[in-house]
Amino acid sequence: MVTYFYWALVFGLVAAALILIGYKLQEWKVAAITAAIVLVVGLGAYYFHFEQVFVKRYGGVMSVSVPEGHLHLAATWKDDNLWIENYDPATNTCHFREYSRGNVLEGRVTIKNCNPLLRR
Repeated sequence: MVTYFYWALVFGLVAAALILIGYKLQEWKVAAITAAIVLVVGLGAYYFHFEQVFVKRYGGVMSVSVPEGHLHLAATWKDDNLWIENYDPATNTCHFREYSRGNVLEGRVTIKNCNPLLRR
């Protein structure tokens, strides 16, 4: 729900820039540039900062895909970053992958000879 509120706010600011600057002041070029800047900044802020914060703290929505041929084992949060563990039966390895804000700094840990699905 908070994600929808965020995007409503961003699009409201875009509309306000177009209406106030473009329509009221008759400065359509300035209004279009301002609206584009607001949209790009809103998109960047969401992608690089707010997406995982909204999901973890406020119940937002996020989607992550499991790679083809892998089996999902677990997911956990470390600070505001999501760590997901998948198992690759073809290579008998477990992969921990970090999904950080904006996918800028992503950690990856590979455990070889990992077979979590069978008892020893």
